Amino acid sequence: MNDPYFKKVLTAVIVFFLAILSFLILKPILVAIIVAMILAFVFSPVYKWLYKKTGLKNISALLIILFVLISILLPIWFLTPILLKQSFAVYQYTQQIDFVSPLKSLFPRFFASQEFSNEIGPIFSSFTSKIANSFVNSLSNFILNFPTIALQLMVALFTFFYVLRDEEMVVNYVKSILPFSKEVEKKLFDYSKGITASVIYGQVIIGLIQGIIAGLGFFIFGVNNAIFLSLLAILAGIFPIIGTALVWLPVAIFLFIGGNITQGWGVIIFGLISSTVDNFLRPMIVARRTKMHSGVLFISMIGGVFVFGVLGLILGPLILSYLIILLEIYRGKNVPMGILETPKANN
Repeated sequence: MNDPYFKKVLTAVIVFFLAILSFLILKPILVAIIVAMILAFVFSPVYKWLYKKTGLKNISALLIILFVLISILLPIWFLTPILLKQSFAVYQYTQQIDFVSPLKSLFPRFFASQEFSNEIGPIFSSFTSKIANSFVNSLSNFILNFPTIALQLMVALFTFFYVLRDEEMVVNYVKSILPFSKEVEKKLFDYSKGITASVIYGQVIIGLIQGIIAGLGFFIFGVNNAIFLSLLAILAGIFPIIGTALVWLPVAIFLFIGGNITQGWGVIIFGLISSTVDNFLRPMIVARRTKMHSGVLFISMIGGVFVFGVLGLILGPLILSYLIILLEIYRGKNVPMGILETPKANN
């Protein structure tokens, strides 16, 4: 029993089993903890500014949490019934809409055959019905699971508060358990911070802004189910390569086909603004940060959605980029420009 090797093995086994048990305990609330850490990263600059003004850590953190809580609860309170109503309306509309006639007028050669037209119509109808139905189910599940979601929100807010207030202590603790040298630690944290900011600010926040601009066009020009379409535009804007045009362009086309020329042009104008604002905002936000290749970013987002749901839009790229950073540091080489683009030094 006094053998040092035996003691090390026994300690490793105990730590391993305790780690497994801890994971099982935290698994139901793991997403809430991750969301809290992401929020702490986003609001860290605001917290530091408030702390300088007030000199009180707890008050500064509580003010930010109050703002976040109001920002979450107010939209849920007002928008959930509207979204539920509009999603039902969209679902019913997709059951009746004639997809073939507009497509025939736009692509007469492709739809010259009546048999082809009869086959393609149900395919489009089924596809749009499934999308609308899944959205309705998601909102229904949100309402039914609200007690569980409220508990998750409580965990997220508590974690958010302590990570925000004790950020330096958390970072130092993480550094203390990493098996890397100081130089490697610095590289890892620098790249990780840069890529996290790039994904959250450069992709998610900009996508949110683009979706809101496109949504303003739907509201201003009286497009039916504007809130539902705005939400779709926000989701499309977050994805690289795709963009908000995936939503506003089909809407504009259907408006033109229906004879609503003014509405169609209004949606196009706001849609173009939403698609081009990226060219102005992205260089300002991510010019000096480590950036991920658009193709890799897109694939990691899709994979993240399958594993984590909507949160995978953020977690997918972060997990994959952290793996790439660790592999490149392990190899003792700089991060490759093809996958992760490092910020250029000033000339």
